Amino acid sequence: MGSEQRVMGKRAEPRSQGDCTDAPPSPNQRPNTCCFCWCCCCSCSCLSARKDEREEVTGKPTEETRMEITTETIESAEESGTMPSLEEITSWTQGFDKVMGTEAGRNIFRQFLRTEYSEENMLFWLACEEFKKEKNAKAVEERARVIYEDYISILSPKEVSLDSRVREIVNRNLRNPGPFMFEDAQLQIYSLMHRDSFPRFLNSDFYKSLVQKPQPSPDTTPTIES
Repeated sequence: MGSEQRVMGKRAEPRSQGDCTDAPPSPNQRPNTCCFCWCCCCSCSCLSARKDEREEVTGKPTEETRMEITTETIESAEESGTMPSLEEITSWTQGFDKVMGTEAGRNIFRQFLRTEYSEENMLFWLACEEFKKEKNAKAVEERARVIYEDYISILSPKEVSLDSRVREIVNRNLRNPGPFMFEDAQLQIYSLMHRDSFPRFLNSDFYKSLVQKPQPSPDTTPTIES
């Protein structure tokens, strides 16, 4: 009977906040492992504080903010010569792949995500695309950590929305980093943008402003008077 009580007592003991068994070992582990472990499986007070801070910063975008970003996007694209043609813009209604298939499309869609305070989704997707090209093993490990801390960690203000299954895959891959270790997470964020943001993009004033923008006429070529 005494041994059973001791066993039950052990089961009832709560796990300490610093006990993060899923976190990969780091030779330069900081003293406060609860706040800096990769898996971020702890529930310490700093996480709640950071989440509250992020929620205050990322409030609901105002219509004025949306229009400012729309105007800035169009003016910037025109000045840099990267403004897509009307034909390309209207082709985006055929599917999300049309938007993501060109640099101009990705840039425009990224600016739309800014109006919804979800630009981190595109930034993460682009970071993963670049990461796949890395061949140097040491650089792969370092960039993997940067991407994780920037977009996966719940301590980051740019954290993307991933389900527990994909997070577990990423945490597992961190033990042996490779160029395609974020592929499942990248696919999930791509699907999220496709399913959630893309329909709103097509129905937004942002997209309508692009379609309705006056196009240069081929007949406006200046004539030289003799």
